[in-house]
Amino acid sequence: MRFFDPDRMIASKSVRRLLLLTLLMIGTGQASAVFAIEADVNGVRGELATNIRNYLQTLDIPENSETQSYGAEVTQRVKDALKPYGYYEPEISVSFRNREQVVIDVDRGKPVRVRSVVVRIEGEADSDEPFQQALKASPLEEMEGKRLLHTPYDTLKARLTALALERGYFDARYRQSRIEVHPWEHAAYISLVFESGERYRFGDVFVTGSQIREERLRKMAPFDPDDRYLATDVALYSQRLGDAGWFRSISVRPRLDERSRQNPSPGVASSPDARVEGEDPDSRVRNFQDDLAAQERPQRATVPIDVSVTPEDRHKFETGIGYSTDVGPRVNFGWNMPWLNDQGHSLNNDLTLSGPEQTLVGEYNVPLDNPARDNYYMRYGFKNTDRSESDTRSFESSVSFGREWRFENDWIQNAYLRTTYEDFTQGDEEDKVVLFIPGMSWTRTRTDNTRFPMWGDRQDILIEGSSDVWGSDANFLRTRLNSQWVRSLGANNRFVGRATVGATSTDNFSQVPPSLRFFTGGDSSVRGYEYETIAPENSNGKLQGGKHLLVGSLEYQRQVANNWWGATFVDTGNAFNEWWPDELKTSAGVGVRWISPVGPVRLDIAHPFDSEEDSWRLHFGIGPEF
Repeated sequence: MRFFDPDRMIASKSVRRLLLLTLLMIGTGQASAVFAIEADVNGVRGELATNIRNYLQTLDIPENSETQSYGAEVTQRVKDALKPYGYYEPEISVSFRNREQVVIDVDRGKPVRVRSVVVRIEGEADSDEPFQQALKASPLEEMEGKRLLHTPYDTLKARLTALALERGYFDARYRQSRIEVHPWEHAAYISLVFESGERYRFGDVFVTGSQIREERLRKMAPFDPDDRYLATDVALYSQRLGDAGWFRSISVRPRLDERSRQNPSPGVASSPDARVEGEDPDSRVRNFQDDLAAQERPQRATVPIDVSVTPEDRHKFETGIGYSTDVGPRVNFGWNMPWLNDQGHSLNNDLTLSGPEQTLVGEYNVPLDNPARDNYYMRYGFKNTDRSESDTRSFESSVSFGREWRFENDWIQNAYLRTTYEDFTQGDEEDKVVLFIPGMSWTRTRTDNTRFPMWGDRQDILIEGSSDVWGSDANFLRTRLNSQWVRSLGANNRFVGRATVGATSTDNFSQVPPSLRFFTGGDSSVRGYEYETIAPENSNGKLQGGKHLLVGSLEYQRQVANNWWGATFVDTGNAFNEWWPDELKTSAGVGVRWISPVGPVRLDIAHPFDSEEDSWRLHFGIGPEF
């Protein structure tokens, strides 16, 4: 008699579960033990052999499978690899050495040659220059009498398809698109007839998620309703919205149906339009919309633009620390408000503290129709300077009102009126002045890499003046021209040049405050000298500053290891009162550059040739050159 034993039953179930789990794991392990095939190809070389190997790369044979059962699949893959090159009747022999190696002997046979080529664009695109350029650049029409290659056909078709989407031919279709192959004739007939239909125009712009007035965002578009559609204009619109700084995320898209895309085949694939005679004739003519997997064609010849945005944070705070031999340690605090109201006004404030200088500057920005290009601004600031090396003590406050233009050629133009109050001591001179200074400036910066450019330049031009005619305490006309450039020779040689010219015309230089006088010397001018210690002196040997300025520098850098560069340089320049200077202070030195994530870290040692006090001087700085 058997009695029910629950513990024994539980144990039996556990054993059965453990055995079942073990068998599953073994089965899974066996199924996953697969090997990619390595093919030795005989009979063909070059691109044909390479394409055969590419087609076989994705074929895996499980460990316990019979290799010979995969012979038919290998043969078919080899045939598919040869078709794009015009070989449709090859003879193929396959033998497996093991699961990982196969030997393929190929007799490619007689190639298929192109008997006729018909390529034509119909509709409005026939007079659209990019489409004509695509036809001229394609070798497809020149293939008649030559061995069939699928790539020129597919490349031209893909280019026409891309142009249709880029230029707004959303009703376009291929009336004919096929490569008809007659293997018994060793002949192929190519037909590609593109019917563009009407070119679409921009419709209305629809905005969602914006805290800025929608009308302002619409005015930022580089197109007007009813303009001919261009995908590049859509991209430019997105860039303009991003440059405004109002949004954390931006999506600008034409209102079209989602298009599907298939993953490309390995290697050079046969054209999907290649048809061997005898296949389904209904599949020979393919509609353009079918190629794009469109669900429904628009009913109007206009395409609306959908803009979806997410607002940027209203308040952004930044802190930073730095060091340079010019000012020593410094701390920076930033408080930025990318948008203050629904018109997109913004406010930025920056506080910088160092031993000799303390600065607070701010800017209130009022954007115009294109905030990335045009705006009005009010800038204000306070600066306290106490530098015994340059015999300068000054407290300056200023407010300026201006207009800024950013042109397509990268130049930035500013027209402004600045009001400045400065209480200063320069050498033995003390004064308090109020100045009303109108001015113009032009700036352009171009780089291939903002962190560490191998090519780039920066140009600064400034013209400003003051007169007692409109209530200023000083009369002067002042200009400054600054040019800096970077060029490279190969990947390891870099050249950096700088030149600055400044000039002042005045009948009472003593009333021109230190902030508007010229000094030089320091990390970014003439190295080997202390910051702003090169300038004319008075009879007591104290610096006065100069009316004019001339500075130049040439530096050669060589990469020595990864992010490390060595440098050698020559600097020269002076500030002076009578043009031309009596002498130019000159120095030379060597340095090291480490390309950090925030820009180059620079360490230089420079020797001034005409200074008895400083035989060598170290210079240290962090940050990009432009």
